[in-house]
Amino acid sequence: MTMKILQTLLFLCFAPSIQAKFPGTPWKWHGFDLYEFQFDGVACKVAEPANVACGKPWIWRARFWGHEPQLDKALLELGWHVVYCEVGNLFGNDEAVARWNHFYGYLVGEHQFSKKTVLEGMSRGGLIIYNWASANPDKVHCIYGDAPVLDIRSWPGGKGKGGGAAWKTCMAAYGLTEETAKDFKGNPFDRLEPLAKAGIPLIHVVGQADSVVPVEENTDILEQRYKALGGKIVVIRKEGVDHHPHSLKDPKPLLDFILEAVK
Repeated sequence: MTMKILQTLLFLCFAPSIQAKFPGTPWKWHGFDLYEFQFDGVACKVAEPANVACGKPWIWRARFWGHEPQLDKALLELGWHVVYCEVGNLFGNDEAVARWNHFYGYLVGEHQFSKKTVLEGMSRGGLIIYNWASANPDKVHCIYGDAPVLDIRSWPGGKGKGGGAAWKTCMAAYGLTEETAKDFKGNPFDRLEPLAKAGIPLIHVVGQADSVVPVEENTDILEQRYKALGGKIVVIRKEGVDHHPHSLKDPKPLLDFILEAVK
């Protein structure tokens, strides 16, 4: 099905304009209404399309709001919402997952968002999107990871060498020590079985020369394990590219993947 046909179908299926509003007064973000508010004391954001697509589809952005927003803008144009819920310094731990569970309930319950979302995680955002998905596989259409952290010992731990403030904060978030971190089994690539059983497709964009979140310590391991479980994963590899820039200048491959996953 061509992009033009998909856009036409989405346009014909727009929901009524009358809908529950989010707290506060919106301001314009790339031409769309952006609501910024506190939900149970946590900073949250919701970017709202001009016309809401049927079923209220949405993409959940983890960390680094607004960075390389090509995909988010393309989905807003198609009537999707883009949402964010702050989980900084939690590194995808159980507290972070619980916080996202609560916000999910608010969006689906009070605002009638689709019961399934698309997850988007850049860099350390990979920790929360995968850990939340493994706890909620029935609530996820697909996952887009962009140079994602998939092993805390790779980043911020540097394979357990530690010493940095972020690594110390991460160990505290999980209740780990330098010794216990060596055998930690709660990383995203340790929790793939529920995703594979649910048939959740994955897509990653990585810089092959990434010196911050090395591909061989993160995406390569996840790709091998997910395929071994029978899961579907696509990896777009940018040769000679380091951790930055994230995403793709033209988000069409990501957009096509997502629209196929939600059909």
